[in-house]
Amino acid sequence: MTDPLVSIITPSFNQAHYLEATIQSVLGQDYPRIEYLIVDGGSTDGSVDIIQKYLSKIAWWISERDKGQTDAINKGFARAKGDIFAWLNSDDTYNPGAVSAGVKYLTEHPEVGMVYSDCNYVDEEGRVIGQFPAAQTDYQRLRQGYVHIPQQTMFFRAKYWQELGPLDPSFYFAMDYDLWTRIARQAPLKYVQGQTWANFRIHGSGKTTAADDRCWPEMLRVHYRDGGSFFSTIVAKYYLRKLIGPLWKRRIRPA
Repeated sequence: MTDPLVSIITPSFNQAHYLEATIQSVLGQDYPRIEYLIVDGGSTDGSVDIIQKYLSKIAWWISERDKGQTDAINKGFARAKGDIFAWLNSDDTYNPGAVSAGVKYLTEHPEVGMVYSDCNYVDEEGRVIGQFPAAQTDYQRLRQGYVHIPQQTMFFRAKYWQELGPLDPSFYFAMDYDLWTRIARQAPLKYVQGQTWANFRIHGSGKTTAADDRCWPEMLRVHYRDGGSFFSTIVAKYYLRKLIGPLWKRRIRPA
């Protein structure tokens, strides 16, 4: 049986400081069938020069002004031909064997729509500073705000993008949560515990550090759009997080 093709998108804009490590972590995977696409938003910091160093190993790339990360991911997957999809942001990295492990799980569990694993927090220099609190979740728990999915580690079946995508372009932060909720309504999401597939970089200009307060209001938009009540767990979590959010951001902020 032919190994499934895995399409990986990297959306990027002015992340030259981290971009090469991201590219190398994809191209250095041991999985034999990866289609790698890079969607750059018109960077002016030398990112294009970095991308051009790897042209022979990149299936497709573009550098032009876009409407942001969500638009870039949609643009990439519109070109993708794979059976399994993933995206890796241009300041994050895969660990060796990540793609093989994700494909192996989905191949052995055909009922599963998406798989994910553990993820490190790393600083600007790639040093491990913590671990993402990954855990098993499902549609009902996602609707309650129990997310615990490190986006960097996820691999999902292309059929769900084709049936349920693309990402909602009105979301700046919670576009992945919205997609996970849609997939989880159709098929199980599974957490592979004890395997660390990726690294989530924490730095001053990253979205998690600079604009985390935009995430939960967008999650509430999904909640209310899908018929959720004000008197629900996710709404309570939102107001609690408003109180403790500054402490959490301080805990993961690089020294």
